Formats: sequence, C-alpha cells, structure tokens
Amino acid sequence: MRTLVTGKQMKAVDAHAITTIGIPSMVLMERAAFAVAREVKGILKEEAGRLAPGASVWSVCGTGNNGADGIAAARMLFLEGVSAGVVLIGQPEKGTEEFLQQLKIARNLGMEILSREQWEELCSQGGMRCRVLIDAIFGVGLSRQVQGAYAECIRRINGLRQEGAVECVAAVDIPSGVHSDTGQVMGEAVSADLTVTFGWEKRGTVLYPGRSLAGRVVVENIGFPPLDSLKPEVRDGEDEEEIPYACTYGPGDLERIPERAAYSNKGTFGKVLIVAGSENMCGAAYLSALAAYRTGAGLVKLLTVEENRLILQSRLPEAILVTYTAGQLMEGREEFRKLIDEQCRWADVVVLGPGLGCGAYVEYLVEDILTMACSPVVVDADGLNTIAAHPYLTSYYTENIIITPHLGEMARLTGQSIPQIRENLVETAAEYAAHYGLTCVLKDAATVVASREGGIYMNTSGTSAMAKAGSGDVLTGIIAGLLGLGMDETESARLGVYIHGRAGELAAEKTGCHGMLASDLAEAIGSAMDGKKAGNAAESVWQSRDSEEKR
Repeated sequence: MRTLVTGKQMKAVDAHAITTIGIPSMVLMERAAFAVAREVKGILKEEAGRLAPGASVWSVCGTGNNGADGIAAARMLFLEGVSAGVVLIGQPEKGTEEFLQQLKIARNLGMEILSREQWEELCSQGGMRCRVLIDAIFGVGLSRQVQGAYAECIRRINGLRQEGAVECVAAVDIPSGVHSDTGQVMGEAVSADLTVTFGWEKRGTVLYPGRSLAGRVVVENIGFPPLDSLKPEVRDGEDEEEIPYACTYGPGDLERIPERAAYSNKGTFGKVLIVAGSENMCGAAYLSALAAYRTGAGLVKLLTVEENRLILQSRLPEAILVTYTAGQLMEGREEFRKLIDEQCRWADVVVLGPGLGCGAYVEYLVEDILTMACSPVVVDADGLNTIAAHPYLTSYYTENIIITPHLGEMARLTGQSIPQIRENLVETAAEYAAHYGLTCVLKDAATVVASREGGIYMNTSGTSAMAKAGSGDVLTGIIAGLLGLGMDETESARLGVYIHGRAGELAAEKTGCHGMLASDLAEAIGSAMDGKKAGNAAESVWQSRDSEEKR
C-alpha cells in the first residue's frame, strides 16, 4: 500500500519538516533538485551509459519554490557538463527567497538565463530544440485557473513536444496546471512524459485527466519525516474536518487475501446469493456469479427469473438456482417474502442488482432484500437505479452495504450532473458514504472507494480494455467473493477494485485492448490474485526511490 496526499497535506508536511523538525528549506530543495537531475541525466544517457554529446536541457521556471527546484536541477546538470539553461516565467523580483537564492547561484555560474520574451523569440525562430524540457512553473499549490502569459507558456511547451522540438518533458512534483487534489486541468496543463514528485504521490496524478498528463511517475524520498510521526491539520477553515490521507494498492497488497485453510469445505469460503437478471438479461447474473466463484467463494446461488434457468444452468452448472416469476412476486407478496427471508438467512453475502431491469416488481424485490438481509449486501446496477427512482429505499441502508455506482448511476442517486461528479470524485464518494454510513465504490477510469469511517482508496490498476459491457458485473462478483472469504466491507471493496483492474491488465495482454470481453476479465481473476504473477502495467508507471540509497 502506498499513500497519496493532497497539495495542502504536502504543504503541511513540508512546513512541519522545516519549522518543527528543523530541516532547512534549502536542504530539502537541493535533494529534490538532485532527484530531478538524476532522472533527466538518465534520459540523456546513451546506451553505453555516457551522456549524449551536445545533450541540451531547458528548465522553464516559475518564481515560486517549484521554479527554484527547476533552477537547481538545471544547475546540477550544468555542472556535470550538460548544456542546460533556464527560462524565467513571471517577475523574478517577486520570487520567493529560495527562488532568488537559486537564481543568484545560477547567474554566478554563468548559466544561460532567458526571460519569457527571449524564450518566445527563440521559439518563433525555430531555435528551441532540446532533449529534455523541465517543467517547473507551478507546484502543488496551484488553486486558480492558469491564464495569460502562463497559459501561453504551457501551450508553447505542449506544442514543442508535439512538434518533436522537445524529446521529453519532465515535470517537477506535478505537471503545471494540474490540480494536485482532483487531477483536473486548471485552464491549461503541461503534458509530461515524466513526473518526479517528492515525499508521496499526489492525488492529482492518480485521478484523470492528471494521470494521463503525468506520464511515468517517480516518487522520491527527499528527507521528510514519516506521516505517522505527525498529524498535519489540513483545513480550509476552523469548522472543517481534517482530510484523511488516501491510499492505493499494488501487487504486495495481494497478501491481504486470506489463505485457503487445508481443513475446509465449500461452506468455509462463503455462500454468496446473487439476486440478478431479468428476462433477456441473464448475462449480468452469469458474470457476477462466475466472478464470485473465480475469486474463491465456496457456494454461489442465483436468485433470478424463471426465464433464465436453462441458459444459466448450461453456462454455470456450479451455481445453485432459485427462480421466480414477476407475477409470483407481485401477487403473492407474503409467500415471496418468506422465500426471500429463507435465501437471505442462507447467505453470507448478498449481491443485488445486476441485470434486474426496471420492471414494476423490481422495487419490491429490492425492498425485500434490503430489509431482510443481515449479511453484507453489494448493491449494483439496477439495484442502484431502483433506489434512485424510489428514494425511500435509502432508509434501509445499513453499515454492511457496499454500493458500486458508475458516474451515471451516482448522478441519479445524488441529483448531481456527471461533469460535477467527475470533477469531484473523491468528495462525492466520501460525502455519500459518510451521509449514509456505508461503503461507496465510485467507478471511473480511476475508481474511488470511500468508507463510512472516512478512509479513501484511489485505484491505479486497470486498462481502457475494460470499458466493455459486463465489466462492472465482474467487479461486483469479485467484491462478493472477497466478502465470502471473510474480509470486511472496506477491505473487500478496495482489494476487489484493485484485483479487477489487475485482471483487466492480464486479460488484455492475451486478447489485445480492443478484443477483451467481460468473460475474459472474469477468467483472469485467479491469475490476478496470484501475487507471484509477474507484471502489472499500471505499477510500471510508478516507481519509488530512496535518495540516500542512490547517492
């Protein structure tokens, strides 16, 4: 597990390290600059391990401490013989103390330093060509839209990269223009090939679109105290609660999966009841059941309409089937409620919603399950749509409920627009989870899991190949399977989302990104849960290095 922080949290850690611990700001800055310079030098090296002849670097710097990092990194490269220069964006005389000190050092060394106007003239003449451009305009403190000269500068950087005049763009801490908390583009944002960030990865490089703009992310330890040694108060105002640190998982977290005891039977690993499927919509039920079995559940029972019996028995003979008709549910309410009660008593986990449709009887079915289930309930798809259409059903929410909405379903549940939710994924999931006291899995390209206690998980596994019908049904089955193995709601949701993405990566390696089906995804679950399996495409994007070990 690795920690993700907001910009405010990082600034609080930075201030604590300087003012409370007593680490000089310039010491942290030099270590950060050294980390950036080392990564850039690696890019400049030829296969033989020597610096490429005539290798050139330009560091485009704002006047804050992020710009000071950029100047220092360029200076370190310059002292190693690299042709490195600095471009100043903004008014240098208004720079921070550290910025002015770094600028003075660079000038004393005789480095080439250009104003924005000189740089623009050079670019317009076609003279701006370099191996690496260091983006050090804005850091994690950016909170307003990028406009004017700064926006023009960022557009220029992206244009040079697209034209091939710049081979690689390396961002310092976070690509300029990306919001460090939400990943949103603040008007204009640099598209980087590499981001060297300090201490801990920022939420903005995990959430989209920031994730797609950050390129390869390298996290460098530059000497900050561990997070568990301090409690920074990250607040907008005195009345606001402290923002929790977020986390994300990697292959090492697969060790969290409970081992299968040698002395066991099918009942040992959980009985999963899947209430799913309507006429002509049996695929969702099948995929959820298959995924639950592939995740390790001992017994899976499908409660579905009679029309689905033949195909489900053929496709998944391992599953137990209990069927009903819409008329039976509507006309014999008391008898049907007894059936539901019996099935819920049997189950250790209940899945509610995949492929249920929107028939009039579904409202009663959802109400019956929510009122009678005493075990954890995973609510997905049409279960959520039914709740959105009949808000009184939220009164049956309990702490053992996990909801798994995509953006459209979340919009219906909350009354917000999809763009509003997309821009505030973490806040939307966290507020819903806290308000109703449940676990919310808000599905997107970077899925967010919010627990009722306030914990936040942000997923980094997965691939666009998973954007296919049925993928969400597989996730529901995985979460249910983990619950059946005995994991709690929060951990099942977090690890389920990670395994789901990892299975997508493995399946896509076999089928290709365009050809993968949800059934391929389900078949890859077993391999995805194996921590010994090599490779994770998402993990290769992230690296962590200890500066001391590399010295």
